[in-house]
Amino acid sequence: MRLPPWHAHLDVWVLFSSIALGYLLAVRRHERETGEPTGRRQVRLFLAGVAVLWVGADWPIHDLAERYLYLMHMVQHLLFSLVAAPLLLSGLPAWMLRALLRPAWLRSFVRFVTRPVVALALFNGVLLFTHWPQIVELTVRSEALHFGLHTLLVGSALAMWWPIVSPLPEMPPLPAPGQCLYLFLQSLAPTIPASFLTFGRRPLYPVYATFPRIWGIDPLTDQLTAGLIMKNLGAAILWACSTVILFRWDAQEERDGLEPLEWRKLEREMGPGLRR
Repeated sequence: MRLPPWHAHLDVWVLFSSIALGYLLAVRRHERETGEPTGRRQVRLFLAGVAVLWVGADWPIHDLAERYLYLMHMVQHLLFSLVAAPLLLSGLPAWMLRALLRPAWLRSFVRFVTRPVVALALFNGVLLFTHWPQIVELTVRSEALHFGLHTLLVGSALAMWWPIVSPLPEMPPLPAPGQCLYLFLQSLAPTIPASFLTFGRRPLYPVYATFPRIWGIDPLTDQLTAGLIMKNLGAAILWACSTVILFRWDAQEERDGLEPLEWRKLEREMGPGLRR
């Protein structure tokens, strides 16, 4: 099994090492000025998110995704949106997010796009747009556009994950039942675009059919595998998150001695979250 020739993506190295260093310096300065330590778990989560972005944007995944296989393009997008994004958001301390959202217009914008219904629509709209055949062909031929769309994808993924892992008490996540419903709906959303990839009888992305074949994977097999990754692997990640949420909710109920929630109470709890 061969890989594309190794070469350094210096822009990727500079970008993500700068983000990690900036984060660590901000944490250290905050601790020195306030005496309030930032949880080591949060720091590790954020750095893990940066590492996942780095892996997806560097050799060999980047090279395979942009010059050989569309299925690696799909793996890259799943790493960015379903792995890196929740890690990054979970690793941002509340004080840092408040500083980033200090401008009133930006805070209002983030509050709007992180409403559950809006966040779902935004993320899946971006997902559909970035997988449109003409857009994919343009991104393969333009590195600047490629970077811009990846930035848009990560930004929309942060909005999508906000109702699950928001660290801000004033913009809180949904209650546990609402989170599970939300993730279930998100797991269904990519089914339609994935079906076009899985059941397509001709390449939807002609540019990928012109690339050198690697590992004996023909264009239609590449496309079919990409659709299965989008639908099944993406759903597996979301269902795994839902399972963790359910177990934590059950453990909290047992610890706090709470009675199971009735549907009326569930509706009252979810209502404010869906309207915020």
